Amino acid sequence: MSRILLVEDEQLNREMLRIYLCKLGYTVATALDGREGLRLAEELLPDLILLDMGLPVLDGWAMTLALRANPQLAQIKVIALTAYATEGDRERCIAVGCDDYCAKPIDLAVLRERIEALLRR
Repeated sequence: MSRILLVEDEQLNREMLRIYLCKLGYTVATALDGREGLRLAEELLPDLILLDMGLPVLDGWAMTLALRANPQLAQIKVIALTAYATEGDRERCIAVGCDDYCAKPIDLAVLRERIEALLRR
């Protein structure tokens, strides 16, 4: 069973995604901001992180850079979850080290496909 860390500050989004992922059979841990997300990533070593880019305390951009700079965490797959959905935003997420990108509002079927594809790699 794959472990997913969901880092999302919006309670409704966090709870909806947590329930959905659990129904798909994943073990899910949640964090409210990037600082807590980094701590849990170090503690749990998840297989994949779903990461809101617009977080308080430490945003998703900075958290991704910190993950990639840490040899223990650098190989964890990261999917950016963001309301930034303009031209170039996907490329910007990939450039800082995210493996994939899902624009909000999230299409759950698309998210599932992207999670499964990354976990197969």
